[in-house]
Formats: sequence, structure tokens, C-alpha cells
Amino acid sequence: MKNGIKHIFFDLDHTLWDFDKNSGLTFKKIFKQNKIDVELSEFLEVYEPINLKYWKLYREERVTKPNLRYGRLKEAFDAIGVNVSDEKINLLSVAYIEYLTTFNHLYDGTIEILEYLQYKYHLHIITNGFEEAQERKMRNSNIRTYFKTVTNSEMVGVKKPNPKIFNFALQQANASSGESIMIGDSIEADIEGAVSVGMRAILFNHRNSQTNKVEVIQHLNELKNHL
Repeated sequence: MKNGIKHIFFDLDHTLWDFDKNSGLTFKKIFKQNKIDVELSEFLEVYEPINLKYWKLYREERVTKPNLRYGRLKEAFDAIGVNVSDEKINLLSVAYIEYLTTFNHLYDGTIEILEYLQYKYHLHIITNGFEEAQERKMRNSNIRTYFKTVTNSEMVGVKKPNPKIFNFALQQANASSGESIMIGDSIEADIEGAVSVGMRAILFNHRNSQTNKVEVIQHLNELKNHL
């Protein structure tokens, strides 16, 4: 163990579980099933930033779960000029959640790094994703057994970066902030949230975003240099 770290907390989506890839495959399937005639690449190009925007609103308690599920689809279809009825959008939103966890691509190096870390540290998850979906993602991609605890925002009633979810996760793991580290892809939700309760944090910067004064990795195997 380096620097007194005993507990590693991971984000799930966009950090271990390749959300964008799995999401794209899900849309391909449900569009075909529902006879939605759109160019998938054109749709995803507008949908992905809209989805991130809605998740930020969700973290900030400015939209509800149903608002997120409907709004991100409605806004994306409007952006590419495709008219889809509200009834169809609601059907698509349900189908999306149903099929999303049937695709389980992980980021390159996920299993290797979890295998490497599990014998040296206690591993945990902190996620803002929907509880029912997150459990299926982890089980279907065969990574659930690596984690001693899973803290979900729906369990706590608040979302990252709220300090309450980090403190809840630490308590559940029987860990102190000084012996814990957070690894995630969001500077706001993961890094700033963890630092606010005294945890160390590493940004998984797979998008090559501009960063400042943050420990950064661009491939999960780089964690071997830090831990």
C-alpha cells in the first residue's frame, strides 16, 4: 500500500463500464426494433453531450429521473430535426434502460487493474447511476465480486459531489478519508467531491480534457504507477 491508502473507490460509468460504447449499441438495437429511421452516428453526436448535460442537472437536483430519461431523448431528436411522438419517446426510454445492461463492454484494462488491486486494497464503488441498472451492469460484466461495498446515490438520497454520499460510502466501507482514494472521470462529481471530504483523487481523463492541479491517468493500467 502506498501513502497509507487502504481503500479505493471507483466511479462506474465512464470509468470502468464503457457507457458511450454500450449506449450506442443499445440505441442501434432499439431504433431498429421501433423502426426509428435516423443516422445513428448523427444521433449519438448530439445525444452524448445532451446526456452529460442532463446528468449534471440530475446531480444538481434540477431534474427528476423521469425528466432525465425523457428529456435527453426529446432534445436529441429535436436537435437533428426528427419528429418522434412523446408516446414513442417514452417507449424508447423504457427500452433503453431494459437493454442497456445487456451490452457490457468495459474500458481497456479494467479486469487487469481490478485483479492487480484487489489483493492490495479494499475496492468499492460510488455511483450516481440508477440503482437497478448499476447492479446489473456490474454483474453482467463480471466485476461485481471485486467490490466490497457499492454506494449508490439513490441509497443516500444525494448525488456526487455532495459530501454526504462520500461520507456514507466511507462509513459503509469502515474507512477513513485519509486512507482512501477516489478514481473517476468527472472533475466536478468525482474529484472535487472526494477532495471536499479529505480523500485523495485521480481523474480518469479518457476524454483528454484540459486539467489543472489534478492527478491524471489516461489508461486504467497507469494506476499501477500511483498505487
